[in-house]
Amino acid sequence: MTTPLLSRRDLLLGAGATAALAMTPRSLRAASPSVRIGALKFGTLNWLVATIKGEGLDARENLAIESVDFASGQATTVALQAGDIDLIVSDWLWAMQRRNGGEMLRFAPFSNALGAVMVQADGPVRALSDLKGRKLGIAGGPLDKSWLLLRAYARERAGADLASLVEPVYGAAPLISEQLVLGRVDAALTFWPYAARLDARGLRRLIDMDEVVSGLGISPTPPLVGFVWREKSEEARGAAFQAFFRAASAANRVLATSDAAWERLRPLMQAADQAEFLKLRDYFRAGIPGAFGAAERTSCARLYEVLARIGGKDLVGPDARFDAALFGPAKD
Repeated sequence: MTTPLLSRRDLLLGAGATAALAMTPRSLRAASPSVRIGALKFGTLNWLVATIKGEGLDARENLAIESVDFASGQATTVALQAGDIDLIVSDWLWAMQRRNGGEMLRFAPFSNALGAVMVQADGPVRALSDLKGRKLGIAGGPLDKSWLLLRAYARERAGADLASLVEPVYGAAPLISEQLVLGRVDAALTFWPYAARLDARGLRRLIDMDEVVSGLGISPTPPLVGFVWREKSEEARGAAFQAFFRAASAANRVLATSDAAWERLRPLMQAADQAEFLKLRDYFRAGIPGAFGAAERTSCARLYEVLARIGGKDLVGPDARFDAALFGPAKD
C-alpha cells in the first residue's frame, strides 16, 4: 500500500515509481516517446492505463507509459506542477484557477461520470425537500463542486440555500458511505464510484448530479474531471501526448464494448462481489466521454459562472475568469 509521503524526492524515489519503471522494458523506454502518469493507487485512471497496456495499445503507438502511484490527489498536483510527471486526472476548476494564476495548464476530458445523492431504499427521504432538518453526508468539504451545484439547484427550485436547511456532515467518501449504511446520516452526496458501490448494496439514487446540472439549464452536461498537463511539457513532447490520447480513446472504446476486458481489471477494482463489479463497470461506461467541442466548452463556461457565484474566491481564486484555452486536446 502506498504510504503518504512528504517530499517530491520521496514521491519519485518510492517503491511505486520503482515498480512502475520496472514494468516498462528498458529498450522501449530508451527508444520510444514516453509519458509519466500520476495516479491514485486504486483510482479509475489505473483501469484505463491497464487496458491500454493489456490491449497492446501503447505498443501500437510505440509509446512508453510510466505509471506512478500516489497517496492523494494533492500529491499528484504537486508532482505535476513541479514537472515530475506529465499527466494527472483532476478537476478543471483547479486547473483553471492555476492557469489564471500564471501556470499554463491544459485539460481534456477523462470522464463525464458525476456523483449522486444516495439514500436508503426504504428510508423516509423520497425527494430533495425531505432532507430538511436531516443530516446530509458530503464527500469532501464545503467547497466540493457537487455540493455547490446541489446548493445552486436547490436555490433555483426551492428558493432556499440547502446549507441552511440540512445539517452538512463532511468527510472522506468511504467514511460518508459507511455513515449512510449505518444510518448515521440520512443521505450522502458522493462521487460516482462510491455511488456505484452503494447502488450495488441496495441503496437508491435520490438525484444524479447530471440531473442537477441539466436542472440549472446547462446542456450538454460537461465533464468535471479530466487529464491535466502543462503546456511546457506539451510543447516539448507533443507527439507523445498525442499518442497517449489516441491510446486512451482506443482503450475507452474497448471498455465500452468488451466485457472480457473488464475481467482483466477485477483486481484493480476491488469489488466486494459480482453486483458491485457490474455497477462499477456500468457507471464507468456511462461516463466515457464523447465529443468535446464548442457546445461542451459553452457548458463549461456556464458551469464556471454558477460555481464562481456560489463558491466565490475560495473556489476560483482572486483572478476568476473563464479561459477557453485551458481545454485540449493536446497538439502535435
